Amino acid sequence: MKPDFPTSHHLPPTTVFLLLCFAANAAAQLAAPGPSGVSMGHVHLNTKDPGAQKKFWVDVIGAEETKLGTMPAFKMPGVLILARKADPSGGTEGSVVNHIAVKVRDLSETLAKVEAAHIQVVSKNPPQAMLLGPDDVRVELTEDKTLAQPVVFHHVHFYTAKVDEMKKWYVATFGARPGKTWKVRGRGPAGSESDVRPGRSCAGWNKGRAIDHIGFEVKGLEAFTKKLEATGIKLDIAYRKIPTLGIAIAFLTDPFGTYIELTEGLDKI
Repeated sequence: MKPDFPTSHHLPPTTVFLLLCFAANAAAQLAAPGPSGVSMGHVHLNTKDPGAQKKFWVDVIGAEETKLGTMPAFKMPGVLILARKADPSGGTEGSVVNHIAVKVRDLSETLAKVEAAHIQVVSKNPPQAMLLGPDDVRVELTEDKTLAQPVVFHHVHFYTAKVDEMKKWYVATFGARPGKTWKVRGRGPAGSESDVRPGRSCAGWNKGRAIDHIGFEVKGLEAFTKKLEATGIKLDIAYRKIPTLGIAIAFLTDPFGTYIELTEGLDKI
């Protein structure tokens, strides 16, 4: 299905953005799959400088350094951040994936590290702050003093002019559970809650930008992709196994311009 969204960087007042949050089990790296077999998996960055991303995610944010094959990766409860060396076509502002967000136990402590690393603070209104990280990746911080660990993944934040359509598509495709806004509680994207509020930014493709794609971990991926295709969803890259990495993958683009990777086995990293 071809994405359909405005190309202007300014949208009419009726435009809204969608906040899709993914809850994580603090004791596990990735959230356990929900009834649909789907959970949040990863965020894949295109970066001019993997070293700068490492300093940001490990030294400033507090993620743990690891690797997927030879690719640098940074993990925290709920997500893997993968960093591929490539020149991004732009930052996150202006794309359908406007920013990603994490919860931190001590915002003041984190912001002290941000200042020492000369990272731009776009806005600060405790208990939240918005950063502009390397390659112009927008990252939202929210303080939660009840956290058992210093940092956990919180949500992926979409901007779209078609909120209702996007809700319905994610409910039908990935098993999100609709509520007054868009609630997907418990586990997976089936494991989160979302909210809808007025927005101001264009929702353009994210593929090729600093956040190239987001990833969902899927239990029984091969069967899941067959179900997707049976409903008429076209895969950009068909199901395939990557033996050298011990994972299986597939790619698709949602109707709103979000490039999505589906994986199985990434939860073992």
